[in-house]
Amino acid sequence: MAISVAVPKNLSGIKTKVALNLTKRQLICFGGAAAVGIPFYLVTKGVLGTQVSALIMVALMLPFFFLAMYEKDGFPAEKVLYFMIRQKLLMPGIRPYKSENLYKQLEEREKLKKEVRYLEEKAAGSTAGQAEKSRKA
Repeated sequence: MAISVAVPKNLSGIKTKVALNLTKRQLICFGGAAAVGIPFYLVTKGVLGTQVSALIMVALMLPFFFLAMYEKDGFPAEKVLYFMIRQKLLMPGIRPYKSENLYKQLEEREKLKKEVRYLEEKAAGSTAGQAEKSRKA
């Protein structure tokens, strides 16, 4: 009987583990979370009470856990956040394509020509009428 071992086809997803089956990045982030959360809890548990201090400690440690664990398409959390900020805030938005309706432009031009003709005829008619009145007088 032969013993078979499953070998993944994509080796780029495999990361080297340093200690406790965690990567170096995860160890640094968890260490940062402990460095921020534990002293906060110890300082504030007498003032705020243990429950409130523990909840605030967890809230302070969550961003570190997020940075340690989140990964999308091979990019860590801070790169994903940078990409999102760059796309939404730093770079101008993509303008949508808008086509020009040439038929509507032709209709509007023709409408303006008719209006100009009408006003010219009206102006010519009123000046002709005034000229006739001045001749009669």
